[in-house]
Amino acid sequence: MCQYDYLIVGAGLFGSVFAHEAHRAGKKCLVIDKRPQTGGNIYCEDIDGIHVHTYGAHIFHTDNKEVWHYVNRLVEFNHYINSPLAHYHDELYNLPFNMNTFHQLWKEVRTPAEAKAKIEEQRSAYAYITEPANLEEQALTLCGKDIYERLIKGYTEKQWGRPAKELPAFIIRRVPFRFTYNNNYFNDPYQGIPIGGYNLLTERLLKGCDVRTGVDYMVHRAELDVLADTVLYTGCIDEYFDYCFGRLEYRSLRFEHKRLEIEDFQGNAVVNYCESEVPYTRLIEHKHFEFGQQPHTVITYEFPDLFEPGKEPYYPINDYRNNQLFQQYQKLAQTKKNVLFGGRLAQYTYADMDDTVAAALDLWKTHASKSVSPK
Repeated sequence: MCQYDYLIVGAGLFGSVFAHEAHRAGKKCLVIDKRPQTGGNIYCEDIDGIHVHTYGAHIFHTDNKEVWHYVNRLVEFNHYINSPLAHYHDELYNLPFNMNTFHQLWKEVRTPAEAKAKIEEQRSAYAYITEPANLEEQALTLCGKDIYERLIKGYTEKQWGRPAKELPAFIIRRVPFRFTYNNNYFNDPYQGIPIGGYNLLTERLLKGCDVRTGVDYMVHRAELDVLADTVLYTGCIDEYFDYCFGRLEYRSLRFEHKRLEIEDFQGNAVVNYCESEVPYTRLIEHKHFEFGQQPHTVITYEFPDLFEPGKEPYYPINDYRNNQLFQQYQKLAQTKKNVLFGGRLAQYTYADMDDTVAAALDLWKTHASKSVSPK
C-alpha cells in the first residue's frame, strides 16, 4: 500500500484546489513544488503589510457563482474593481476601450453615437483589407489607426517580442468596445482580491495536506512516484515526457520590484505602457489592490521576456505548430495509467483563476466518480 493516495506535482491554484477536494474526501495527499513556497503564480510576498503579487497582478473575477462562493468560503474577498490605465507618450487613457477612452483620443467625441461614427470612420480607411494577413492588418480593420497605433501596437509587439506585421491575425480576433463611461475592466459580476492576500487562500486550500517545497519532481520522479497511488501533474507537459516530440514555445515575464518611501506612486494598481520605446509593459502598485494606507509603497515593473530553460513559462504560443505538438503530447498523456494532467502548463493554455478553479473541481469530480470509496 502506498503512503499517499495522491502525489500532486505543483502547489499552484489548480493543484491546491484538487488537493483540498481530495483531503475533504478523506484522501491523503502529498503536494510538492520546486519553488520555495506554495501558491504558484498567485504567491504574494508581504513587504511591511503590502502583499506584493510576486509573479504579476492577479485579480480574481468570474461570472461563475459556484466558483465565487467556493473561494469565498475559504477567505473573504474585498470589493476591488480592476480599472487599469494605458500610458502613451505622457498621456493617460482609460481601459477597457470605453467612452472615457474615446473622449481622451478624440476630444470632440462625447456620446456613444459620436464614438461609433468615429470608429467606423477609422475602420473604413482599411476596408480594402478583406483578408487580414497579420495582426496589424486585423487590428486596423477592427478599430482603425488611432486606437491601434496608440494603445495596441507597441504593447502587443513588446508582449510577443515580434513586429505586429509578423504576428498571426488570430491573436486579436476582436477589439471589445464599451459605449459607456464605465472603467470596470471585466464584465464579470464577481470580482475582488482576498483580504490579507492570496497566500491565505493557498494555505486554507492545502490545510491537512503534506507539503514539500523546493522539490523538483523531474529530478526525483522515480522516488516520488512510488509514494502515491495516483499522480496529478500540473507542470509543463512536454517536460514530463522529456521533450520527446520537441519543446512547446512560450513567452516569459521578468519582474523588478521596488520599494519607495512615499505614500503613493501612480494612484492606480495597474498602468499599461503602450509605447514601444518603454521596455516594460506594465507598472503595478500593489497597495491599491487592498486599498492600503501604508506610508510606503511597492511598485513592480513587468517586462516581457524570451522563454528559455530556467525561466518561467507564462503565455503559450498557440500557433499551428505548437498546437499540433501539444496534441501529440496530449495523446501520449492519455496512455499513462494513474497519472492525471491538469492546469495551464499541462494543458498548454492561458487560464484565468476562476477557470483554473472550475477545471480542478471538474477533474476531481470526474476522477472521484471513478475511484473507490475513501480508505
